[in-house]
Amino acid sequence: MLRLVDIKKDYKVSDEVVSALKGISINFRESEFVAILGPSGCGKTTLLNIIGGLDHATSGDLFIDGISTKNYKDRDWDTYRNKRIGFIFQSYNLIPHETILENVELALNISGISKKERIKRSKEILAKVGLGGKFNKYPNQLSGGQCQRVAIARALVNNPEIILADEPTGALDSVTSLQVMDLLKEISKNHLVIMVTHNADLANKYATRIINLLDGEVTNDSLNYTEFDKVEENEFKKVTFKERVKNIFKKENENKKSKLSFFSAFKLSIKNLISKYKRTLMICFAGSIGIIGVGSVLSISSGVNGFISNTQKEMLSGNPLQVNELSFDLNSLLENMTSVEQSEAISQGIENGYINVDKVISYLIKQGELLEGFGVSNNISNEYVDYLLEMPKDWYSAIGIYYDENLNYNVYTDIKVEDANGNEVTKTMSLYSIINMYTDMLKNVNGDGINGEDIANLIPLATSNFSQIPNNLDIIEEQYDIISDPTKSHLATKDNEIMLVVDKDSSLSDIFLGQYGYFSQKEFLNLIYKDVEGLNHLYDEELDKETNRISYDDLLNKTFTYYPNDDVFKDLSLDSASTIGAIASGNYLNEISDEEILTDGIELKITAILRPKEDVNYSCLSSGIFYTPALSEKIREINKNSQTIKFLNDNNLDGLYSIEMMNIPQGITYNQEYYLNGERYNPKLIAGGSSLFSSLMGQMQQSQHWTVYSISLRELGAADTPSRISIYPKNLDYKNQITEYLDKRNEDIDLTINGSVISSENRANITYTDNVEVIMSLISSMVDIVSYALVAFTALSLVVSTVMIAIITYVSVIERIKEIGVIRALGGRKIDVARLFNAETCVIGLISGIIGVAITYLLSLILNLIVGNLSGIYTIASLPIWMALVLIFVSIILTLISGLIPASIASKKDPVEALRTE
Repeated sequence: MLRLVDIKKDYKVSDEVVSALKGISINFRESEFVAILGPSGCGKTTLLNIIGGLDHATSGDLFIDGISTKNYKDRDWDTYRNKRIGFIFQSYNLIPHETILENVELALNISGISKKERIKRSKEILAKVGLGGKFNKYPNQLSGGQCQRVAIARALVNNPEIILADEPTGALDSVTSLQVMDLLKEISKNHLVIMVTHNADLANKYATRIINLLDGEVTNDSLNYTEFDKVEENEFKKVTFKERVKNIFKKENENKKSKLSFFSAFKLSIKNLISKYKRTLMICFAGSIGIIGVGSVLSISSGVNGFISNTQKEMLSGNPLQVNELSFDLNSLLENMTSVEQSEAISQGIENGYINVDKVISYLIKQGELLEGFGVSNNISNEYVDYLLEMPKDWYSAIGIYYDENLNYNVYTDIKVEDANGNEVTKTMSLYSIINMYTDMLKNVNGDGINGEDIANLIPLATSNFSQIPNNLDIIEEQYDIISDPTKSHLATKDNEIMLVVDKDSSLSDIFLGQYGYFSQKEFLNLIYKDVEGLNHLYDEELDKETNRISYDDLLNKTFTYYPNDDVFKDLSLDSASTIGAIASGNYLNEISDEEILTDGIELKITAILRPKEDVNYSCLSSGIFYTPALSEKIREINKNSQTIKFLNDNNLDGLYSIEMMNIPQGITYNQEYYLNGERYNPKLIAGGSSLFSSLMGQMQQSQHWTVYSISLRELGAADTPSRISIYPKNLDYKNQITEYLDKRNEDIDLTINGSVISSENRANITYTDNVEVIMSLISSMVDIVSYALVAFTALSLVVSTVMIAIITYVSVIERIKEIGVIRALGGRKIDVARLFNAETCVIGLISGIIGVAITYLLSLILNLIVGNLSGIYTIASLPIWMALVLIFVSIILTLISGLIPASIASKKDPVEALRTE
């Protein structure tokens, strides 16, 4: 069965070559007990290792069943050791972190035997060697003799043909030695047992054949076996290499090559790590520091971006997509303004330590020219409105189509004011008149250190106009609660219905209540007297208490009336002598009597008081009074036949103009009369609004100061096309679909609108504004940039962790060298050894990643609690599950990479040297 022919083995020591074996030729039978005797250093163990395939001869040949092994590769030797050889070592070489059952199973595991079969066979063989019932014991819980029995069981479990025993009794007492020898004697009845020993007495007593070695040569063989058939040697030359390789395998499992599965290697690694759990936890914690750093940064980045995204979703209702007649293309500006250009003004303004003013001005002029290119003038035609209305209704909650008529000139209400005797009387005044009256009053309210005119100039900034609601009440129902009496309230739908919107805390400003006539003159001034030093004596505390609250009924019962332009503007004519062109002059009626124009007005009734719902942070309406699209349509219908509008159109005027020159109003003016503390005031006010440009131009005149005031045709309710359109997407996904739909209209393709084909040549491009996207993208970009920098910085700790784990893995290789030798002796491949340590680094990486992610979540929770208590935002740090899994995966990959070199070193360890390591 086994034949050695002229086996020589040389070792190179320094510059010398030492011959361990000098031409050994021995034939072995299929079953016999062979004892190899000889002094230390005579080559006994070397011969045993060559027979077992752990070491290879320098020259000569080893025949197995008459077939040469000269062409064997590493893979063939591994399978040979696993299938046909069983090793019994002097020092047992049991794996300490495995139970004795698992130690015995290892050989079957490498053979590819199923788990169920492995356990069955391992238990049977352990029972045969007298260790039944001790399957779950660890090697350190057994005596020396019991450990050797485990080693014998491990050698026998795979039913090998050859048992190689290297000093099997060298570490045992005499009684135990005899028991082991009896066991080997029994085994030799069906196996070839080759034992190396120094004990000649035991050899003579138990061995059936004794071979003496001295200085690498056979000096005596008690039962040499030489009767080999010469034909067999000749036939050997005809056997193909494939057949020789096949001869390695036994009949059982002959198609399976030996290998240690990754799962088995994984299990071995876990066992080893558990046996050193304290060190393992310290290593894993150290390895998790980098993951904690990166995870914390990503958690905060994700949380902030999530907050930005949620804020963006919430802001959609209050900041819809806008299409305006005149707007500013922020997207194009931001895309064209790079960070280099943004810093250019500063860099050009400083040269050699001096501030170069000329260069900065030049830069600003250039930027001013650049900004002009980003101004957008949109021609919002009715065809464009039709295109929008053909958009799928599922995409948006509402579309607001606004014509921006200014109702302050045309809406009148009752207000209580003082007469010459200090008595309260009710007057009917326009909203524009009321706010102008209070503004002028404040100019005459002066106390210690208080200039009433300064206060008066701020009042118009805090006022609000009548505004139009979107064309769909669904969005209002989603965002607002009706807080007034439900039996008396409903959402406004008709042209004579309006609604009042309050803040979340159910409040309205005092200026708002004064502007719309809810406060009398006395009540409004009392609010001022309270805080103006020097006028405190006029303050009435009881009256103040009455103005701190206002009932729903008082708010609902207020009536407003809209009067057409022809009733408001009278006696319009042209003043051709004006220096600024055609200016309409005449009278603006600030006070009217019910008898005079009551029949032409539209009485507007407040139908509901609305308040934003608790869970709505950004609502579509601000505080104020809102009218319906039906009223807007009614106003435009009335103005089709308006004499006021006809007058303007006939004279090619795009609005009503007035001028104030040297503080003398001309044009559309009116005399306003009110009484303050018994004194009569009669200021001459101008209707309309002034532009900053006209004011600056007037101030630049050397001889005179003038300012132009105007009321445009659009403000007068005479526009045929919308001035702006607001689209309220239902969510961010739909918003993206809407923007794609809007962009599609600007493409060079023909479109079908209302059944008619509109050529791209007849369409002007329309630019929309997405303010939320612009703002949020800027913030998100900034957060991303900071996050990238922090991740790059914290990633350095990952590199340190990787290097540390590489060192720890190499230490583990050093500690487990004997285990490496055992695995190789049992038929494990080099790749199996590498896989063992790769599995260990994977486990460390997995645990490190889990610890890192767990600590990251804990830190995120603490941070959220701190920030939440300070700001009310409890999601500022949020690590998504997928990101946590990625971090764990990265941890595994990095530790796996760190262990590649130590694992490669382990796989290349000489199994003979590994088994000799103490």
